[in-house]
Amino acid sequence: MLSALSRFVFIVCLAFIVAYVALINWGENIAIAAGIAVLAIPLVYSYINLARLRKCVLADTVESMPLPSGFWEEVFFRLQRLVRNLKQQIRVTEQQHDRFIEAFQASPNGIVMLDDQDQIEWCNAIAERFFGLNFKRDALQRINFLIRRPEFVQYLNKRQFEDPLLLERMGSDSNLSLMIQAFPFGDKRHLLLVQDVTDLQKADAMRRDFVANVSHEMRTPITVLMGFLETVQSLELEKSQRDQYFDMMMSQAQRMKSLVEDLLTLANLESNTLPAPMQVVQIPTMMALLKNDAEALSHGRHALNFETTTPCKLMGDERELLSAFSNLVSNAIRYTPDVGSVSAKWSVNPQGQGEFSVADTGPGISSEHLPRLTERFYRVDRSRSRDTGGTGLGLAIVKHIANRHQAQLVIESTAGKGSTFTLRFPKERVSE
Repeated sequence: MLSALSRFVFIVCLAFIVAYVALINWGENIAIAAGIAVLAIPLVYSYINLARLRKCVLADTVESMPLPSGFWEEVFFRLQRLVRNLKQQIRVTEQQHDRFIEAFQASPNGIVMLDDQDQIEWCNAIAERFFGLNFKRDALQRINFLIRRPEFVQYLNKRQFEDPLLLERMGSDSNLSLMIQAFPFGDKRHLLLVQDVTDLQKADAMRRDFVANVSHEMRTPITVLMGFLETVQSLELEKSQRDQYFDMMMSQAQRMKSLVEDLLTLANLESNTLPAPMQVVQIPTMMALLKNDAEALSHGRHALNFETTTPCKLMGDERELLSAFSNLVSNAIRYTPDVGSVSAKWSVNPQGQGEFSVADTGPGISSEHLPRLTERFYRVDRSRSRDTGGTGLGLAIVKHIANRHQAQLVIESTAGKGSTFTLRFPKERVSE
């Protein structure tokens, strides 16, 4: 302030001195003109600098404009430094903003920011996919106008956000289950978090179905056993009839034992996600065991053919592979009518992959059942499965064993013409 006042006093004094000199030498009119000229020079200079400043401000080049001399040099220098600092702060803020946006976009959950009127201020791409939104189109639209599910509208209107809301049949294909919860923040704003719980819902449904199926499968033999035991306890039976009842009870007990063993096997396989070890498995020895078990199960009712077309060995867990092969062979025998044929073959295809296949001449399977055959307790014909002693877990066990050996289970079947089940192993597990 003192510096500016000193400059002003200096200019005024200089103007008086010039006017006084002109008055002495050239008269009053020249003196006035000379004084005004001295005062006008800094004004014109200031106007020129202001014009330059205006031009640079409009072009956003204040920080790079050349500095004038004199009093304006300090003003422009300080202005340039202020502009540079402000722009640096803006750049830092924009970078932080971009990082937050990138983080929100990378989130596996949907995020929607709502203002105090429940209008969409921002949403990430996951939320757009979940709700069919388009941020550029739907910005500042009330979200309850875009998501018209009654339970969601009621959830927003109640303003009780302590518990989440589950919305079923969401997404473009109506196949998503979404868990939604709103969290207040800022000035009456809300952050809407959306989580895809489709897999969790499916897992929960599978768990419920599994418990129900196990309960159902166990209830039948237990009921039969209790009925026979009550009969034996309450009635005087002949030895032959009592032995017949005992045989029936033993059959039901064996069925429960098989079911428990299969459940334990399946549980062990599901808990062990590591690849199977690379141990040499002697296929001829295994085929001999499979043939003996098949002959005992068939009792001569089927034509059996077990063939090994290559000396190549298989690398894997012998116990698990024997279980998988045995399940495929026993299923073929159980579901093939008498006088039918069952063939099992070990071979190596032209791509070097090992193949264990089991073909039968049974009733075959309709195409709509094929994708679900490896589900636990799934049966094409429930009554026939029980009659043959199946637990409904055999193919589920085969599938898990195949996954442990990086193998593929291929099912080919035509209703009325039989079925072929093939376990195809990668060439890395085939040893010469």
